[in-house]
Amino acid sequence: MSPRFLRNILLSLVLVAITLPAFYCNSPKQDKEEEQAGSPWKSVYDSSAHYVGMQTCRTCHESVYQTFSQTGMGQSFDHATKQKSAADFSPAHALVYDKDLDYYYKPYWQNDSLYVIEFRTEGNDTVHKRIQKIDYIVGSGQHTNSHIFNKNGYFYQAPITFYTQKKQWDLAPGFEKGESSRFTRMIEIECMSCHNGYPDFVDNSQNKYVSVKTGIDCERCHGPGSLHVAAKQAGDIVDTSKGPDYTIVNPRRLSTELQNNVCQRCHLQGIAVLNDGKNFFSFRPGMHLSEVMNVFMPEYEGARDKMIMASHVERMKKSECYVQSGKMSCITCHNPHVSVKFTPRAQYLTACQSCHGTANGQKQCTEKPEVRAKKNNDCVTCHMPHNGSIDIPHVAVTDHYIRKRPLNDTAEKKITAFLGLKCFNNDKVDAITIARGYMEFYERYNQNKGLLDSAIFYLNKQSDAEAKQKQNRDYIRAYYLLKDFAKVTGYADQLQPASINDAWAAYRAGEAYFSLGQFDKALPWYKRSTEIWKYSLDFQNKYGTCLLALKRLDEAKKVFDFILTENPDHVSANTNIGFLYMQQGNKVMAYDHLIHANDLDPDYEQNLINLAVYYHNNLQNDRAKKCLQHLLVKHPANAQAKAMLADLAAS
Repeated sequence: MSPRFLRNILLSLVLVAITLPAFYCNSPKQDKEEEQAGSPWKSVYDSSAHYVGMQTCRTCHESVYQTFSQTGMGQSFDHATKQKSAADFSPAHALVYDKDLDYYYKPYWQNDSLYVIEFRTEGNDTVHKRIQKIDYIVGSGQHTNSHIFNKNGYFYQAPITFYTQKKQWDLAPGFEKGESSRFTRMIEIECMSCHNGYPDFVDNSQNKYVSVKTGIDCERCHGPGSLHVAAKQAGDIVDTSKGPDYTIVNPRRLSTELQNNVCQRCHLQGIAVLNDGKNFFSFRPGMHLSEVMNVFMPEYEGARDKMIMASHVERMKKSECYVQSGKMSCITCHNPHVSVKFTPRAQYLTACQSCHGTANGQKQCTEKPEVRAKKNNDCVTCHMPHNGSIDIPHVAVTDHYIRKRPLNDTAEKKITAFLGLKCFNNDKVDAITIARGYMEFYERYNQNKGLLDSAIFYLNKQSDAEAKQKQNRDYIRAYYLLKDFAKVTGYADQLQPASINDAWAAYRAGEAYFSLGQFDKALPWYKRSTEIWKYSLDFQNKYGTCLLALKRLDEAKKVFDFILTENPDHVSANTNIGFLYMQQGNKVMAYDHLIHANDLDPDYEQNLINLAVYYHNNLQNDRAKKCLQHLLVKHPANAQAKAMLADLAAS
């Protein structure tokens, strides 16, 4: 191998972190009942209360079970079967092309199993093919069917979705415009906890599950049922026509605000910032959502019709009907036990007329009779039309922002300014939480560094010394996102890895040291992140990469072996262990892992570099050149590949 070629071998592996200008907050009037300490509902704060499952509920509530099973919630998640799928698999509809990454996708059934094939062509040749079996379908089919696969308990999303309203297959939401993560988007607990019943989750992981439910179940709205079941089995029967049965939450008997808190746990979709010590399982019906998390939404001037698909509560809270009535909740109009497909239209109109009918001294609709006739005198059609969502393509949903709408208002079609973040479930948000909202917005949606300046401004507002010490992890996050790694390590130097219980903070500290070439200081931080989240395979991979950089090959191999035992298709781990085997002179194992990584992701920069090195070491320079040429087609700014190609040309 030539010395110049050796100089251009890059060992480090970049791991992309998972990852919306002013602040506003809003909260409706709260009933006196909610201000009282505790709750009369026994299952809300009793830690002994646990979930019993929908089949247990069914034994006494069969009729409700049958109707609820037909709702969007009841059909939110299930095994991938022909009965579950709402998709069209005909050849005319079932081929998707990602023009940015140059991959084709086709879903198909083989006997009773669903698969997605990814392939790429050059001329008449297929130059790449990957087949993935699909295990679950998420979505009731009213709007979409998305597709999930399980790799040894690790759940990932497939890159294509069926959009039922348009009867169209296309890239999944968030996979468009060159942003596709193909088969590596993790289904983390925030996603799973709203699209399904609570799973049996592996706590020290990001996306590993022991088992999952098949659909949102009774206890998501009624709370854990163990106390209720025990009472009934003991013969404690309550006549609910005379008063509440406090062993199980009945949302209809909660105050208006607490009713809405049940729904907004999942139908206030935005930037969810968990309170310290809480997780996405912590909320129980009967609580204020702010006890567990604060949910921020971006506010814009103009384009009032722009909305996120599952933010019905946010839209409702903008409505004068909600603001003025003080009593409007989701179940004013909806019966959660009955599908909207089977709900009579009159039910919704009656809800409108209960406040706006002449019986209440209010005037009826003031629109011209001929206009009303065209709309079948239907309040919802005019005041709550279907709008497209800004986060899910090919989907239109009922806009719950109830208002008079000008017939020709072009001003609503265009966003003219970003106004800031608004919290819709708490009017007393502390500065640290606001800062975390800014950072979460930045990571997920808008890489405007002004947002990080705002985050640091709010972090600096905290004056309490003890709280400042606790928020070191927040400063680490902010400066990590700014790529100010010297600042990150400055905060990390004040800490011991063992004192940190936040896996992300430990990982970011490790990344900062690693980026500065301080591999020995990075190692204990990477190790700490894997002690907290043993089953975060990406954190494990960076730990192994650091060991590799320190030439501790035997230890690195154990880490990569662990990752590949958990998930044999982890691309980066295959790339790294392939390089490790090259270092050890094991050509067969090196080639097997590098080729497997290439089969999984033919455009992965580091693996193409490693393959080029392998081919060069084995006197196959034509193949090495081909790897580097392909790399530069897909990643034209890669200086290392250019230098290596030049070395090969000169040799």
